[in-house]
Amino acid sequence: MAATAREDGACGEAQGRRGCEHYDRGCLLKAPCCDKLYTCRLCHDNNEDHQLDRFKVKEVQCMNCEKIQHAQQTCEECSTLFGEYYCSICHLFDKDKKQYHCENCGICRIGPKEDFFHCLKCNLCLAMNLQGKHKCIENVSRQNCPICLEDIHTSRVVAHVLPCGHLLHRGYRCPLCMHSALDMTRYWRQLDDEVAQTPMPSEYQNMTVDILCNDCNGRSTVQFHILGMKCNICESYNTAQTGGRRISLDQQ
Repeated sequence: MAATAREDGACGEAQGRRGCEHYDRGCLLKAPCCDKLYTCRLCHDNNEDHQLDRFKVKEVQCMNCEKIQHAQQTCEECSTLFGEYYCSICHLFDKDKKQYHCENCGICRIGPKEDFFHCLKCNLCLAMNLQGKHKCIENVSRQNCPICLEDIHTSRVVAHVLPCGHLLHRGYRCPLCMHSALDMTRYWRQLDDEVAQTPMPSEYQNMTVDILCNDCNGRSTVQFHILGMKCNICESYNTAQTGGRRISLDQQ
């Protein structure tokens, strides 16, 4: 599965760093909503009953000399560097991770910038190897991950672009359209061997069922097997039974 660019702020090893578990920085943000001081918006949101609007932050407090001042990269009092990277739009301070601010996304992403492009229809930064090679879905990131329910657009977790065009944090089948998220050919062939080595009881050997393939959307009638029913069109086992079991008349 190919990946999207993730928002800066991935949690990492906290030892030997300033700031919090989310960011390495030398200042506190003064929340414009409640005037409280927090290391970052995520720390604020985890402790308050409202969210901090990163774009409205006007002031910060230096962790070294404790002077409250306008948001800027370096302390005006003691020259402490608040962050190797600073975005004056998102008011993001952090160590250098080759971040860049995407005007179309409206937030900062972890780069390098040259490794990603912004798809105007999907409205998301995607890896360069997906340019012209992905299925566009309008505003696809402006929704929650159907697995973990976290907002995809501002998530600090890499989202994977499935062949169907939907985005997912993890999983092997898209829960929205049920298409396989990976190339399952090798697994399907292993399942072929398991089916061949697992004969059904005599009363089920002539039983057929109608199925719908979630990968090619084709319909077919196949022999029933407890391990799975294989699509006659694309040979996928990612299928769903659409009709009841019945005995094949020409085999009775």
